[in-house]
Amino acid sequence: MRLVVIVGARPNFIKVAPLLPALEAAGHQVSLIHTGQHYSAAMSDELFCELGIRQPDANFGVGSGSHAVQTAAVLTAFDGWLDQHECDVVMVIGDVNSTVACALVAAKRNIRVAHVEAGLRSADRSMPEEINRIVTDALSHWLFTPSADADENLLAEGVSPDRIFRVGNIMVDALLANLCRVNPTDVLARFGLAKPFGLVTLHRPALVDDAALLAAVLGELALVSGDLPLLFPCHPRTAERIEELGFVAPPSLKIVGPTSYLETIALQSQAAVVLTDSGGIQEETTCLGVPCLTFRDNTERPITVSQGTNRVIGMNPAAIMPAVAAVLAGDVRHSARPDLWDGQTAARIAAAMVSDLDSTRLVGSRK
Repeated sequence: MRLVVIVGARPNFIKVAPLLPALEAAGHQVSLIHTGQHYSAAMSDELFCELGIRQPDANFGVGSGSHAVQTAAVLTAFDGWLDQHECDVVMVIGDVNSTVACALVAAKRNIRVAHVEAGLRSADRSMPEEINRIVTDALSHWLFTPSADADENLLAEGVSPDRIFRVGNIMVDALLANLCRVNPTDVLARFGLAKPFGLVTLHRPALVDDAALLAAVLGELALVSGDLPLLFPCHPRTAERIEELGFVAPPSLKIVGPTSYLETIALQSQAAVVLTDSGGIQEETTCLGVPCLTFRDNTERPITVSQGTNRVIGMNPAAIMPAVAAVLAGDVRHSARPDLWDGQTAARIAAAMVSDLDSTRLVGSRK
């Protein structure tokens, strides 16, 4: 089978690392397309090298822009690429603009779409990612889900059960494969950290593009850091917004550039608490058993709350300090790793793509 796998942003790169070799080992002819949605060296080239991902067969270099501009650029570039290349299936991952754009191009060409991480829902359509999830799932033939709640979301939207395949969490494959590669002691020394410390990652537009909200959050983080030193690796857009505010962090709140994937999982594994708005980090902290506070009003990964270490604390900056204090006082959730979050998701996806999906011959769990 001729598969085209699409990546565009940092979370895609992490997830494709275990997926590509599994698909190729199953005998598929795989082309890797990088849309260039994330284009900085720290968020693209270095991550490819760190995770041993082969160079893409094409890089569209679409760069940044509004959602409309970026999505349109990917649409045009991928449509042109398909004019010159044949494929049987387009596989998209997650919920970024590249995901929905390439799914739309494929569907209009009557090329079947496979969506990895299908069925996740926040029930908040003000999030651009939620629109991307809904549209991509509606266009997809194969819907590979990470958890039972994702299955239920798709069924509630009228998706045929024959198209829904619960395979587990591809992000966990990458996490479990790479934990043995990190030396947390070295990483903490590199950032001048001693335990206990907290880790902060914030990047969503709803926060970083709201100057008043971001300023209030930074003020609360500065206060928290008086009791618990914090490390805040910044997404480039977040760093720009902080600079625009003229915020001066105290020494106990270290604001640094983006960390590598291996550094990030090492820091998470050693943190007393992680404060984030990232979906992937909610999953990783659940697997690591590390308390996670999600600075959002909702999550598309509710299993990290019901079974994991995650608490959704809302977007009121005043909630940050008491939530951190509660964790430090011992009020923590004890996680149970969800079913099929076992490092074998890529193998189950590859097996599904080999089998006839109109039959029941799926290696793994079919719901």
